[in-house]
Amino acid sequence: MFVLPPPPRYQTQASYNAALGVGQVVPMIETNNVLTSPSGPEFQFLVGEGLYVLKEDLHLATPPPHPSEAPIINPNPLTTTPQPATAGTTLSLLSLDVRPLPPAFYNTSARSGGVQQSIQEHPDESKSSTEARESSEAGGGPINSSDVPPASSNAPAFGEGNALLASPNTKDANKRRKPKNNMTKSNSSFISRVIVHETLNKRLQDRPSDGLFAFGNINRAFQWIDLSSPAKAEYLTKILFTKAHCLCHDVNKLTKSPSHIDVIMGFSTGEIIWWDPISQRYTRLNKNGIINGTPVSEIRWIPGSEHLFLSAHMDGSLVVYNKEKEDAIFSPEEDETPKLNGETQSANGVNHSSQIQINKSVHSKYQKTNPVAVWKLSNHRINAFAFSPDNRHVAVVSEDGSLRIIDYLKEQLLDLFYSYYGGLTCVCWSPDGKYVLTGGQDDLISIWCPSESALIARCQGHHSWVTSVAFDPWRCDDKNYRFGSVGEDCRICLWDFSVGMLHRPKAASVRQRGSVSSRLASLQRAETQGTSTSRLRSDSNLSAGEAEGEKVFPHAVSPRASTPILPPVLSKTVDDDPLCWVDFTQDAIITSCKSGHVRTWNRPSDVSPQVDEKATGYEDMQKPVLVL
Repeated sequence: MFVLPPPPRYQTQASYNAALGVGQVVPMIETNNVLTSPSGPEFQFLVGEGLYVLKEDLHLATPPPHPSEAPIINPNPLTTTPQPATAGTTLSLLSLDVRPLPPAFYNTSARSGGVQQSIQEHPDESKSSTEARESSEAGGGPINSSDVPPASSNAPAFGEGNALLASPNTKDANKRRKPKNNMTKSNSSFISRVIVHETLNKRLQDRPSDGLFAFGNINRAFQWIDLSSPAKAEYLTKILFTKAHCLCHDVNKLTKSPSHIDVIMGFSTGEIIWWDPISQRYTRLNKNGIINGTPVSEIRWIPGSEHLFLSAHMDGSLVVYNKEKEDAIFSPEEDETPKLNGETQSANGVNHSSQIQINKSVHSKYQKTNPVAVWKLSNHRINAFAFSPDNRHVAVVSEDGSLRIIDYLKEQLLDLFYSYYGGLTCVCWSPDGKYVLTGGQDDLISIWCPSESALIARCQGHHSWVTSVAFDPWRCDDKNYRFGSVGEDCRICLWDFSVGMLHRPKAASVRQRGSVSSRLASLQRAETQGTSTSRLRSDSNLSAGEAEGEKVFPHAVSPRASTPILPPVLSKTVDDDPLCWVDFTQDAIITSCKSGHVRTWNRPSDVSPQVDEKATGYEDMQKPVLVL
């Protein structure tokens, strides 16, 4: 009796051809990153402030399929073969340096009485004395918008009051608990291969303190890159997973230090990995989907927490995990699970809950194992969520076309809105917390004002689904806002709007009490039932006969005829493949596409060269006025 040798850890040309079942040689996808610097008018775009020029194109290598998941060739062109969920290429940017905030964060204040009470007006307002001193000594380096500290607020910590969740905050990074398993020596079947740069320690010591790290996923690969290095094409670490695709990830800005970085990754199998790239150690959570076996579509650290993070699963659940707790089989706690209070059904047959179902509360008396909390929103997949700058609220968008504003500290639903049609795919908050942006399958970006429970405007400029939206904090102040978006149409759009341009639609077109608008042309409506136990809030536009404090949601879908339309200041095709991510740094705009291209567009310099307006997309510029 003999044992067959194990399959190769990485795909070979022969095994790849055999898996395809073809006789001819099929070239394998290149496994090394490629850095190029294309030039020419087609790699520029002109906006009001000046010319943006492509600095570099970093192509992250797309890994070939693992031998255990060889593609199955079916001659039927109409067949569909189940494939792991994929999210294209998304990045998380991180700087270990402490630097001042963008100017927009110094002079911006939110409306009183809204969701956001205030935003810090001084760069050191929300920092300790030590952090403030470090910030004043540091230079104004190229921090990114996602690395901006949250606004000052009096928000309590998540789970405050539950002594079982209390954990000592460790100021010394060297004493923080690290993951328990060695990534480079792991024999786990979940991890296929780990490639660590041979001079990793030296590169970390020699790099500038204000440089940017990037963590990026593309299919079953995850890479750690130093964007401040001229040799950025050489990844610091590359992890290849066996069958699971990494769909999302996040970096804890609270615990970051030169000796410790907390990274969490969510996978198509529902599993989660907590990884410290400095020590190359990891811990696997929700192993084999013991808590929730559906893919993780979004994952983020809870603001202000060293241990807790929130993950969105594709079965419509939000789950809070503690990175240091063990997992256990989860079943809803009946004594703490309220029934869905009030459910509406739109004319297309989709049920929408006007309340969240708490399968496990953060205040539960059993907190020995994960999960810490479980909230069921609907039976449709959650596509994205974002925490508000005041650390009190979370905006959640789903495949059912809904936007939910949730007070996650109190585990209460505050508001529920709908897209024009189709699912909502991305969401973000303005730096001051006044507005929420959503992009979706209706090719539109919607601007919402949670404090007024209103749709402010729809932004029309994309030709396909919108995949990512982000504010540019370096071009925002208390009256004017700049944000960007990318989509499946391979376009980037830049948008400007100001408070003076925003005209709230009439109350009758924004909402109809006790009803929800149909997405059909007939605008049929179905009555809302059982909303008396929902969280209610006063609204000055409701009739005087309504009791103080009443508010019924969800709101009716606002028709286009009564909704302001905002055109982009720029709309330009900047890639050959569908785009899936955009973010802003002090020096550049960074975009990524589904095939792995990460492009950095430098902001305008003081002296701009002569440009071809037609080639740069200047012909697409439109004055940002609202069309009523």
